[in-house]
Amino acid sequence: MAAASWYHRDISRVVAEELLAKAGRDGCFLVRDSESVSGAYALCLLFQRHVHTYRILPDDEGLLSVQTIQGIQAKCFRTLPDLIVAYQQPNNGLVTPLLYPVHRARQVADEDSDGEDGRGGGHTASAVPAGGAGTGAWLSAPIAGRTHISQQLHQRLQEQVHRSPASDFMGFMAEYLNHHLQLDLEALRHGHPQLRHLSTALVTACRALHRQIDFTLAGLETLARVFDPPTSPRSPAREQVSPSWATAGPNLELLLNKISTVNHLLSSLEKKVLKSLQETVSRHNLALPSVAAAPPLTAKPLAVQSFEVKAGKLQRAALTVDVESGTVAITKKGSWSPEETIPQDKILQLIKYQSVQSKVRLVYDREPQRSLSRDFVFPNARKREAFCQLLQLMKIQHSNLDEPDLISVYVGTWNMGSTPPPRSLASWLTSRGLGRTQDETTACIPHDIYVIGTQENSLGDREWVEFLRASLKTLMAIDYRVVALQCLWSIKIVVLVKPEHERRISHVHTSSVKTGIANTLGNKGAVGVSFLFNGTSFGFINCHLASGSEKTHRRNQNYSDILRSLVLGDKRLSAFDLTLRFTHLFWFGDLNYRLDMDVQDVLAHITKKEFETLLAVDQLNLEREKNKVFLRFSEGDISFPPTYRYERGSRDSYMWQKFKPTGVRINVPSWCDRVLWKSHPETHVVCNSYGCTDDIVTSDHSPVFATFEVGVTSQFVPKKAPGSDPEPLACIEWESIEVIVKTASRSKCYIEFHSYCLEEAQRSGENTSQSCDIPGFLKLGWSAKNLPVLHPILPDLEYLGDQHLLLSIKGVESCESYGECCIAMKSMIGSMAQQFETFLFHRGEETGSMRGWMKVRVPKDRRSTRERLYEWISFEEEDAEPAADTPTCPKPPLQRLRYLSQALPLCEPRPWGDAEPSPAVLCRSRPRSLPEAAAGYTNPAYFIFEGVP
Repeated sequence: MAAASWYHRDISRVVAEELLAKAGRDGCFLVRDSESVSGAYALCLLFQRHVHTYRILPDDEGLLSVQTIQGIQAKCFRTLPDLIVAYQQPNNGLVTPLLYPVHRARQVADEDSDGEDGRGGGHTASAVPAGGAGTGAWLSAPIAGRTHISQQLHQRLQEQVHRSPASDFMGFMAEYLNHHLQLDLEALRHGHPQLRHLSTALVTACRALHRQIDFTLAGLETLARVFDPPTSPRSPAREQVSPSWATAGPNLELLLNKISTVNHLLSSLEKKVLKSLQETVSRHNLALPSVAAAPPLTAKPLAVQSFEVKAGKLQRAALTVDVESGTVAITKKGSWSPEETIPQDKILQLIKYQSVQSKVRLVYDREPQRSLSRDFVFPNARKREAFCQLLQLMKIQHSNLDEPDLISVYVGTWNMGSTPPPRSLASWLTSRGLGRTQDETTACIPHDIYVIGTQENSLGDREWVEFLRASLKTLMAIDYRVVALQCLWSIKIVVLVKPEHERRISHVHTSSVKTGIANTLGNKGAVGVSFLFNGTSFGFINCHLASGSEKTHRRNQNYSDILRSLVLGDKRLSAFDLTLRFTHLFWFGDLNYRLDMDVQDVLAHITKKEFETLLAVDQLNLEREKNKVFLRFSEGDISFPPTYRYERGSRDSYMWQKFKPTGVRINVPSWCDRVLWKSHPETHVVCNSYGCTDDIVTSDHSPVFATFEVGVTSQFVPKKAPGSDPEPLACIEWESIEVIVKTASRSKCYIEFHSYCLEEAQRSGENTSQSCDIPGFLKLGWSAKNLPVLHPILPDLEYLGDQHLLLSIKGVESCESYGECCIAMKSMIGSMAQQFETFLFHRGEETGSMRGWMKVRVPKDRRSTRERLYEWISFEEEDAEPAADTPTCPKPPLQRLRYLSQALPLCEPRPWGDAEPSPAVLCRSRPRSLPEAAAGYTNPAYFIFEGVP
């Protein structure tokens, strides 16, 4: 459709600029959907190697107008084509007339390589909208023929697909509109109004409904016969006559008859059953027994656990942890009584050694003003982790806190292969099997939150939820509560929490996105859930991406579509990149990325457990290194074999050959099933296990699990009552901000500041300096006078240390974002300004960098704080090998050697208050995907950080 070739729908600003740069001529233009205003559009125009963006806004009557330079009267148009034609003339307020439309690329929908995508229409190019979004108006431009009508109707179908929850078979309708509508139009023109091709399409789309109704009818009729009055023994048995619908072929009239029959049976069945039961009770003089209330469930008490260790260099001992009584006992080998018993409140610090994964140092109080540190070596790293988890649990149980600082989160993903699950999911739900798994001493400790994601799940929604709850009830003796269930076809996500946490959950949101053929089929796509746990925001996304070894680009596009279209989290943050809206975001599912290696070589490496060699050719790892997907996400170490494609009924061999009508397809064994996460800076999240089961064999995928220790914040209550004294104010002050963004625009920009600690969003003035010496990049600067002083709603140090600021760089002309970032306030607190450096993201892409100087001032009488429960465990980088029973002073436990939460720390932790910053505050970890410093000048976006003029 030539008239609409310049309309590119919802492509991003970055993609639009790349298309115009390739076109390369002054006057090239395209139109895309606005990112900042729903129902508006963005006109992108190239002039003198720079892209100028103008907003096209609808008014209350749906008329469209372009925001241009001041002094030019805005003109209104009913359709986008009319507007574009008018602005092809000079002197209309644009930098240059619209001369050369940049045509969108036609996307051809290819079938899923593994034959899993089902039927559906091709992805035809979408028609240009006539007015404001959602008007449903037809183009007022002249219609060239019946093909044009088909495209308009397909566009309207696409709009309905995104809004309607009952659009699962729209792929069939898309096929009808694309290929058969013209035939019905032709028949109608010749006087035949039967619409034969539409009827055929509807019958095809409803075939599954026919089968389901047949099954339901058979069951209902069987149940009805059970409650029929008994017949006399002398009366002849009634012959079972198959109804006409059981043998006839499917058609629309028959379908309506079946639905009518179901309606009649359902309305009469309840009356029949009730009457039958009442007659039975009266006939036999039965009394209905009273149902006794079931006793409340109580969680299983944790057994006392003992660990064999080496104390010092040669001495063997046992560490006995009693979580219920809150003690750790040290017993020398051969002794019957403990050498020392340490109460949990005397344990000051637990230090894990990095250089020796099985070694830990315990720091505890022995007598007033004197503490002791002792080193213990466990048989392996798993035993050490189990010991640390038990001590952490002991601290939590005896902390006497009203609200938790730390919770455990379980994330599971499983492609069930459209088959029912086995009776027991114990190994999956207790993280046992292959890889980094839970030790048997901690496997049955219940998690606070369980998030279960499945793909190709053929069970009913309620049936699946109750099966999971019953499984956890059997394993943990806890009746978990349902927070949310979200389904898209056979893709499901279930969130369950402990009963005591139910009141702590709020602001629950769910969403789903289809990425199947033409983005209208839900056999591929994603489901998501978000909520607040007290003051901490969580997001969970379960996805099933396109299959096939050669479909890497399509999987990347699926990821982008999901990132752009999922509606989760606080609506006030909807303009921010989805990955920045949550304190903790977990993304998991059948991502379907494969191994780029010959299948025989892959099998040989699996046999030898040479997983590192295979991970080097893992498509997901390769795409992440290129910054194509999952920017700045983390993933646990993979030490388990590929989870796909196994022979069903066994885990002994992979079924890497798939026989199809078109020939034999090779499915290379791969890590299709993954769990990744991304958290705000300077928060606490630790992955304690990541693996797969080895005994659940009903599917060709193995279930995957990951467990996390996550720091959470509570709703802060100030220690001083408001209004008791003149309220002191904390303030956030900025000395300067420098930004480099990837763009061909020269637009002036401003910064928006968002945070839960601010009453409302704030914005800066326009940038005070600007240069574009490097083609494709724009350097912006703000001085202190153009940056606002921000005043948090509470001035307390303990509160501010948990807060984060979200910043968005926006163009003055378009009000669209050039990139967003997140800054932790914890390291910025003090009287001296501290430097921060971070990346900018937008719609899943890295779009630039930001650095600056800021400080967070806290009133002197509001600087008290407390140690979080997760802060008493730290990492030691080097093995110093101190002598056993080395006395230490009480001070070291307060100086953290390294936070667990900082896998890529922006800076080392420092004391709160007015302490001078250490040089480490200015340190920065380079992105993993960028070269090392010796060859670090390849990306102009980071020149200012490397000291290059």
